[in-house]
Amino acid sequence: MTNTTNEHAKLWELIKDTRFGMLTHRHDDGELHSHPLTTQNKSVDEGATLYFFIPKDGDIARHVVGDPSVNVAYANTDDDSYVSVTGRATMLDDQAKKEELFNPAAKAWFPGGVTDPNLGLLAVTILNAEYWDVDDSKMVQLFKMAKAAITGDTPKNLGEHKKLNVT
Repeated sequence: MTNTTNEHAKLWELIKDTRFGMLTHRHDDGELHSHPLTTQNKSVDEGATLYFFIPKDGDIARHVVGDPSVNVAYANTDDDSYVSVTGRATMLDDQAKKEELFNPAAKAWFPGGVTDPNLGLLAVTILNAEYWDVDDSKMVQLFKMAKAAITGDTPKNLGEHKKLNVT
């Protein structure tokens, strides 16, 4: 495995157990808006794509058509891991992919099930990503921050931080 492959695997490891991502997109007026979404894939595919179910008649679907540049931010505070993904959003009309990804939780939002006429599939192709991952316990982190406050230095070695060019 190459280092890049390891970094991409690490990125997915940090994303997969984080229940919600905040997808940010631009409205017609230029303002940024964010929405909590659940990542539907159980693994990242060869296209480095994240999938989300969204309403076809909603804000996200309307606005990504005009401006497909999006960001998805994940924060898993229990594990002290944080991910920011820059990507290109596309609305897919792929019934097979919807059937592959559909689950009981999605039915709460789309009562018509996998054939619900308002069930949209948003694909976000990851272009770049950045992550922060802290392995130290909360106690060790607090100690390092207290030491830095006393010495006037910034905290050192609080975890791994990487920037990835995915595509």
